[in-house]
Parts: sequence; C-alpha cells; structure tokens
Amino acid sequence: MNVYDSARMADVLRPLGYAPVERPEDADMVILNTCHIRERATEKVFSELGRLRKMREERMQAGHDRSIIAVAGCVAQAEGAEILARAPFVDLVLGPQTYHRLPEMVARAARAGNAVIETDFPVEQKFDFLPEQAAPQSQGNLTAFLTIQEGCDKFCSFCVVPYTRGAETSRPVQSVLAEARRMVDSGVREISLLGQNVNAYHGDDGSGASATLAELTADLAKIPGLARVRYMTSHPRDMEDDLIAAHRENAALMPFLHLPVQSGSDRILRAMNRGHTADEYRDIVHRLREARPDIALSSDFIVGHPGETEEDFEATMQLVRDIGFASAYSFKYSPRPGTPAAGQPMQVPEDVKDRRLAELQALLREQQDAFNADLVGTMQDILITGRGRLPGQLSGRSPYLQPVHFDGPDHLIGSIVKVAITARHTNSLRGTLIRETASAC
Repeated sequence: MNVYDSARMADVLRPLGYAPVERPEDADMVILNTCHIRERATEKVFSELGRLRKMREERMQAGHDRSIIAVAGCVAQAEGAEILARAPFVDLVLGPQTYHRLPEMVARAARAGNAVIETDFPVEQKFDFLPEQAAPQSQGNLTAFLTIQEGCDKFCSFCVVPYTRGAETSRPVQSVLAEARRMVDSGVREISLLGQNVNAYHGDDGSGASATLAELTADLAKIPGLARVRYMTSHPRDMEDDLIAAHRENAALMPFLHLPVQSGSDRILRAMNRGHTADEYRDIVHRLREARPDIALSSDFIVGHPGETEEDFEATMQLVRDIGFASAYSFKYSPRPGTPAAGQPMQVPEDVKDRRLAELQALLREQQDAFNADLVGTMQDILITGRGRLPGQLSGRSPYLQPVHFDGPDHLIGSIVKVAITARHTNSLRGTLIRETASAC
C-alpha cells in the first residue's frame, strides 16, 4: 500500500512542478513514506533522516536551494511529535490519510518557515480529493497496485494499524472501476487490490447498497484487457462464502491467496484478539481448496507473542505442517507502543524468539521449496513483464507470483504465454516457451 500511496503523492505534487528523480541528492523534496508495523522499520526512519540532513547541508553548500524533507505514512501518524523532537529539521510530517493535502502543506511550510504536521484523521476521504492517476512513465507497467480499502476494525493486540490507518473505509465501486480502467488503458494487465483488511470491502455500489469484494472482482473481470486480479491482505473473519465461491467462478482471480493466521495456538489467537481459532482457519482453507483445487496459500506468522509457550509454538508448527504454504512472512513479536500486547506480562526472551523464528522459517522454506519443485513438469500461464538478465531471455510472473525466466522474443512482452516449468531455483523458476500467445494485449 505504501508503494501505491507514494505514486499518488507524486500525482498530487505534479501540478506544483515536482517530478520523480532517481537520487535523493538531486531532489528538491524527499518524502520518506513509512511503516510502523515493526520497531526496526521505525528506527530506520530516524537513521535515514540523519543521512538526509547531511545530504541537504551538502546540497546547500554546493549552491542549491534548501530541499524539503518530509515524513509520511504510519510512523508519521504514530510518532509525529517524536519525529519533530528527534529531528527538528524535518519540514513536513503527514499521516497516511492526509497526503491529498500535500500541496497545501508545502505552501504552508514555505509561508511559515517552520514544520507543518498533519496527523489528524480528516473528515473527508482522501480518495475523493485525489487527481486522476497519472499515466505510467514507461510502457513497462504491466502490473499495478490499486487501494480499495483502508483501515481496520479488528484491533489485534499486537497491531498498530487501527491507530495509524483508522477505521475500515472502502472506496465506491465506480471509483475503483474508473481507476482500474485507466490503468488498463495505460497497459496494465494485472491489478492487485490492496487494503489493510481488503476482504472486508463494502464499497457503495451506486444504488445505495454495499458491494462485497467478490462482487467487485466480478466487475473488474469484465474490463477488456484486464487479465488477472489479486487481492491482499485478508482476514480469516471476513473470508465469506461468496468470496470463496469467486475463486471457483471468476477465472481472472489468481489461485494464490495471502491469508494471515499469525499463530496456530488457540490460546495465543485469543490473546491476539484474532477472533478465530486454528481449526476455523483450517476449515476456511479446506473450503478454498474445494472451490479451487489448484489454489496456493501464503500467510503471516508472529512468534514470541507475550505468553507464548513451547506448546503454543508447537501448535503453530503443526498448523503449518497440516496446511502447507507456498510462501509466508514470519517475524518475531515486536512491541508497538500503545498496543495492548506491549504492556502484557510474560514477554518472551529474545533468544527464545530467535530460536523459534529460525525453526519456523526452516519449515516454511522447506514447504516453499517443495511447492516450487512440484511445479516442475507442469505448464503454467506466465504474464511476461519484461526482459530477463540474459540475452534472449524473458521474465514473467506465474499465477503464484513466482518470477519465471525463459527464452523468447521481445514482442511477447505483455502477453500471457504457456510455459513448461523445467527447473526451480531459490527464488524463481526456469521454463521453456510452449505456446507463443495465450492472451495478448
């Protein structure tokens, strides 16, 4: 979502004469668009700010104008005052709900000559005040992100999202479809729908009713030229029957789903306030696989949540063994200020977290390797996104998001082709072109 937000910030700044540059040293404005999910990410912000301060001083010594330094996103939302206390040279601090106000903030900072901070949740929805998305700067943009929902009402005990992104809000259906059509007109063939809790989507359908994510994806599938639709990140509590059925009925929906579970222990799931049990998660996966037998899953896991015992951790390992994941993201629990879990007793020692994370990641890597190995010998539809690193080589995406490399002519870029998978590597697949065009732009 930060990738999408960064692109839209560039859009709102464009009328002021700003355009992207390759290096911060060449920029009149540098915006750090930040994430607050992990403590390490937050500390990296302050480290980077120190580097940017030095860079700005060197630019001014070389005779350039003073560049603007801004911090945006969830760290800005959560720690705006702390940012200005630790880095008083920062000019703009803005939360993720206010970037549509950037032109006004730039003007205010120029007039006042001091820092501007915008971290309130505005009454207006930012999507109602954004200009139309600019066309891609090159023809290589065959995949795109599209935010359809923001915020979360789940209040998991470890998570800052409800405090930094606010309550769940959904864009109207027609707004989403209009942006998707502009993307497709510019050459996009695959769209990933984004939201902190994307399957809780309930956008206005134009008739006074709310559309579900399943209904929205059905509408998107009707856009000529849009071949693939994905969505992330989902919550098990919002995996409704119609969305599961959509994976069977909607050919544009890719057979790959990111469905975070976080833990396999019911006791820890309760402590996390997840609102589901491990067996309920297993049942959702079972129904998904009944609807779409070739579906593959990825997930999120947290080890070392306060109070997690060896038995709780083993329950997580058993859930992983039971389900089998094509990929996953796994982390040590990181206390986030202001969240309920941060103040809970029985914090797990760091060395225990390290050991558990290493064991979990070894199992997840084993499953990812096995999934990739099972694809060897199969034929897959590959969206060709560009040239590979070797002469005569093309690169593309499988339905399961793996990079796939194979030999072929450049004119196929942008097409979906049949490829026989011949080998697997650590993070990619190798194949042989079977059919030149399964679906062309």
